[in-house]
Amino acid sequence: MKVRCEYCNNLIDDGDEKCPGCGAVNKNYNRSGVGVPTTIAELEQWYKDRGLPPYETTRFFIGIDYKDSKAFGIYKDSNTGKFVVYKNKDNGERAIRYEGTDEKYAVNELYLKLKDEIAMRKGGSKNSRVQIRGNPIWLIVAIVFFAGIFLFAASQPKSGYYNINGDNYYNHGGSWYIYENNDWRGTSKPSYTGELDDYYDGDSYSSESNYSDIRDSDVYDSSWDSDDWDSDSDWDSGSDWDSGGSDWSSDW
Repeated sequence: MKVRCEYCNNLIDDGDEKCPGCGAVNKNYNRSGVGVPTTIAELEQWYKDRGLPPYETTRFFIGIDYKDSKAFGIYKDSNTGKFVVYKNKDNGERAIRYEGTDEKYAVNELYLKLKDEIAMRKGGSKNSRVQIRGNPIWLIVAIVFFAGIFLFAASQPKSGYYNINGDNYYNHGGSWYIYENNDWRGTSKPSYTGELDDYYDGDSYSSESNYSDIRDSDVYDSSWDSDDWDSDSDWDSGSDWDSGGSDWSSDW
């Protein structure tokens, strides 16, 4: 089903976690997935549990009204009782992403931004930059190589729940699972007509679903949802923050 983004007014799918156009959170999206923080305290614990670097390194300040430039943050204003999600830009100007009484919504705004930054850093933004000099043939080879990688990635189904021909499925990394006899088990790729995205239910479990949370089944592997930091990532205490990551001149 299509809904309108309340920020840019574009039509988006109700299964989109964020608006593809402006990046705003889709309020119609089910954000009650397992392990998703809904309070500032839960977001603080989520951050600690993943062994992320100090706030001064990541520039994400949880529960803190940080005043200096280049910072994302969330805090509760003791005077108004409102939750404030902000970004301090490189020029010191503050852009307010959200200010209101909905703590769950406020936390989710910063949570999604933090997850985006983690994904970008874990993807090795610096290491992925390839410099090609000399013979132009290597440029052609590189273009073909990376185009192949892109096409392969684009062909992979999104991880999450699907409802296909009345049956409930879950996909992770190209592996399919079906919900039968009140449990999940591995299965082959289901048959369908049209676009696979038309059958997509989303990547978060809802208690209103007519199937159980796959994370409670024997087929689930905790590595599917791992956001833990690791030594191979491009975001550590020695990283140069300005060499990658967020655009500090933008509002978000």
